[in-house]
Amino acid sequence: MAIKLEDKKAIVAEVNEAAKGALSAVVADARGVSVAAMTGLRKDAREAGVYVRVVRNTLMRRAVEGTDYACLNDVFVGPTLIAFSNEHPGAAARLFKEFAKSQSAFEIKAAAFEGNFLEASQIDILATLPTYDEAISQLMSVIQGATSKFVRTLAAVRDQKEAEAA
Repeated sequence: MAIKLEDKKAIVAEVNEAAKGALSAVVADARGVSVAAMTGLRKDAREAGVYVRVVRNTLMRRAVEGTDYACLNDVFVGPTLIAFSNEHPGAAARLFKEFAKSQSAFEIKAAAFEGNFLEASQIDILATLPTYDEAISQLMSVIQGATSKFVRTLAAVRDQKEAEAA
């Protein structure tokens, strides 16, 4: 089915806007995945703050032109499903990685983060990034550990001085 020029321009503008505001992008091939499974993926994506879209490759190349995701141009071959993470850089990678476990036909092609191209085998780099809350929790535990060690050191010095004075 042919798409009118105005519709093509609208699609390119929409995807370009999503790309400009995105933190990362993941590209996949969804051939052979059932419609019900794809509907579930789209629902999960909305809940995770991920923009998912199937776009023709020529339109996708134009849409990512001038963005950090232009490095993905070589993987826009065959049916292309792209996901842009809006709230957390690893959200789309985690979503696609989990979905690929249950769908053998779903194939992750590549990803991009801050203008860097990531092969499909490197998707774990993005998928394992801690969320904001997890990062704060890790930072707080490091600070707590350092402070408690400092307090124990001060107490040991105090005890040593008292023992020498007695």
